[in-house]
Amino acid sequence: MPTPSHESVGLEVLNRGIAVLMEKPLAATVAEADALIDAARSKGVQLQVGHIERFNRAVRAARPSLDGPLFFESQRLAPFQPRGTDVAVILDLMIHDLDLILHLLGGAEATDVRASGVAVLSPHLDMTNARVEFAGGAIANVTTSRLARDRVRKLRIFQPTGYLSLDLASGSATFLRLKSGWRPGTGTRLDDVVETVLLEAPEGDALRMELESFVHAVQGDRETVVTGEEGRAALRLALEVAEAVDRQPAVLKPR
Repeated sequence: MPTPSHESVGLEVLNRGIAVLMEKPLAATVAEADALIDAARSKGVQLQVGHIERFNRAVRAARPSLDGPLFFESQRLAPFQPRGTDVAVILDLMIHDLDLILHLLGGAEATDVRASGVAVLSPHLDMTNARVEFAGGAIANVTTSRLARDRVRKLRIFQPTGYLSLDLASGSATFLRLKSGWRPGTGTRLDDVVETVLLEAPEGDALRMELESFVHAVQGDRETVVTGEEGRAALRLALEVAEAVDRQPAVLKPR
């Protein structure tokens, strides 16, 4: 279902008192997202947003090791496909990483957004880089493209205790953790400073887990994993990135 239809279809279902699992982005605008959230609240039904990367094995494995993350670096690259080009790559792909970063930061507000991008093969942005500062001091550098030859989905997280490397494509995660007792200025090799820890989480198909989580939420057994409000926050940040691109003096457009 194309993003511009999310509000009308979602409202039709929610207003009948039926719970909704809406694909990301939740809606095309923040106002439309608010309308969906309000409808779900007034009818007392669940509204979950399909940010499937929340269920990625690498994310699940890394979450317990997070300790005051300060810097995020993400890359999400994909070959061009006509499907999804009804919206900019920011809403098509980058929003996955924006949601993950917001989630891993506990919903911190973005305080400054700078971005640049180009539209090459579609009427909308096909490649975008964004630098986002968050309340509390964390910074994210996010790059997304649908013009690549190969698929890449990686997220790197830097924090005072070390560096986490997540390969979202393979579901693997590694933690280069500072060794206990290490003192600045000591050691001659990286191995003297850090230990490499392979992070593990139970196997599981992300789509199946997402659907099961929705069923449990509807049945009242568990909390909704990605609420309408969280979907709205990711959408809002994605639109702020798009606005930051528009503020640039020149953006390459397709002929």
